[in-house]
Amino acid sequence: MQIRDMRPDDYDALVALWTDAGLSFRPNGRDGRGRVLRELAGPCSIFLVAVAEGRMVAAVLGTHDGRKGWINRLAVHPAHRRQGIARALVDEVERRLDVLGIEIVTCLVEGWNADSMRLFDSLGFVAHDVTYFSRRKDPEV
Repeated sequence: MQIRDMRPDDYDALVALWTDAGLSFRPNGRDGRGRVLRELAGPCSIFLVAVAEGRMVAAVLGTHDGRKGWINRLAVHPAHRRQGIARALVDEVERRLDVLGIEIVTCLVEGWNADSMRLFDSLGFVAHDVTYFSRRKDPEV
């Protein structure tokens, strides 16, 4: 398995991975090709993919705001789970954030996603009781 930076031509494989992994996404909003590629080209993104035998088997969209890092959209293909791939991706995002001087790494996990909660707990992340507020210009964003 190889971890590498996501490239623009990886977008279709990323969407297929999200689908195979059962991840919900908004192709007409924030997860659309144009938006993902714009973020990919920006200075605040650490978008990584894991490739095995020429096929994308996992991906993570890491970001930061200059003071705090975020683990976003972590997905591992079901046939490749429990092999340490998610851990390797999170570790690489954290390593790159550390190089930038960012010492806080966070993620939001929806309450129904027990597998992701167990993963982040096993990686040493601490759960906090937080109420998440948002205002969206469009439900697809």
